[in-house]
Amino acid sequence: MNFPYSSKKWLTLSIAAVMATSIGVGAVASESGTAAPASQTQGSQQNDKATTAATADNSKVDANKTDATKADTAATEDKAAANGTADAKAADAKNTSPSGTTGTTNASDSTSAAEQMTLAKAIEQAMQTNSKIQTARLEAKTADINQSLAYDSAADMRGLLDRSLEASKQKYIGTKQADLTKKLNQLAVKVTENQVKLGVQQAYYNLLHAQADLELKKQSLNRAQTQLKVAKAAFDVGTKAKTDILQAEMGVAGAQAALAAAENTLEINGMKFNEIIGVDVNKKWKLTPENKQIAAPAMNLQQAQEQALKQRHEIVQKEGELELANTTVNVLEDWSMQATYNGRIAKNNVEKAKLAIEEQNRQIKTEVAEAYLNLNAARVAIDFRKKAMEAAAESYRLTNLRFENGLATTLEVIQAEEELAEKENQHLEAIRNYNLAVVNFENALGVNK
Repeated sequence: MNFPYSSKKWLTLSIAAVMATSIGVGAVASESGTAAPASQTQGSQQNDKATTAATADNSKVDANKTDATKADTAATEDKAAANGTADAKAADAKNTSPSGTTGTTNASDSTSAAEQMTLAKAIEQAMQTNSKIQTARLEAKTADINQSLAYDSAADMRGLLDRSLEASKQKYIGTKQADLTKKLNQLAVKVTENQVKLGVQQAYYNLLHAQADLELKKQSLNRAQTQLKVAKAAFDVGTKAKTDILQAEMGVAGAQAALAAAENTLEINGMKFNEIIGVDVNKKWKLTPENKQIAAPAMNLQQAQEQALKQRHEIVQKEGELELANTTVNVLEDWSMQATYNGRIAKNNVEKAKLAIEEQNRQIKTEVAEAYLNLNAARVAIDFRKKAMEAAAESYRLTNLRFENGLATTLEVIQAEEELAEKENQHLEAIRNYNLAVVNFENALGVNK
């Protein structure tokens, strides 16, 4: 940068400025009580104005800050008030029961209560909303209407045919067939209802088993995670090798995989349960445990078969078909028309109805025997699986104790835990299988509950 003066010139000017400033300051100090020069007064006034302006600006800034602080304070107070109101409302909602009395029921409790499901409620729900039952009822009503229309047409025809064979057939057989058909339609609905009821019971116990199995998988994962912590602690103090940690981590990974599979099974069984009772497949339920071990009918096989032949709707249905066939034959006998084609067909229908009853009897006896034997086997299996689970639990306890004293490896503990988890699952499955065996046996008997 080029300066207009030399460095020597700049030094002279600087010294002169300093001296002038010193003289001016001394003059002001010696003239205390006298007026300052105009230029100095003007400069002071300008400085005062600048100071006043700066002070005003600072005041404005402070005022703005104060306003902002007040606004923040007001917002905070409003928010606190809103939170207080919300908390008060929540407290009121929590402390007030539907009857107006003080209680601890809240929204989540109400939801949990609404999602409770028992086996009886599940069957009742299915009777109202299952599509198969609704279809069977509509088909029965339609069949009754068609039978009424056919009977009315026959009644009109009787006036034209007078004493003919067709008139007699329509008069006797038509009335009998109308009553019997209505009865058979009702029986068909009952058969469908029993089939759906059995399906609901099976789906209920499958879902209940899936929920219990999920809890077992969580327990198994907790045991594996505890073992991993023990292995890490032992490694830190130098009493275990790195391989113990790797084996424990493998056990945790296996337990996590089993837990994920159990969660998937629970979701699938939940959807199947909702499907059969006729509700939204994504609806969640908290099932009430049902134990049917004491509900199995106490009887021998022969008594069970005899009871089933009296109660099963299929037998009543076949007997009704035989009764209709015999009615047709009786009408033809009154008119001595046994040698005609209609007479031979009627006799053939009677024989077919008798064969159908015999076949149905054999089928029912076989179903009852199979259900009876499965029930006995399931009862024995529960006791065996329970003892096996208790033995596995004791083995796991002893293996853990040996591990703590340095007499067992992490792998041995993991194997003992896996054995315990397997025996727990088998015992749980034995209970589920027994419950299913009970409901299958009741269904084979034709028990209506």
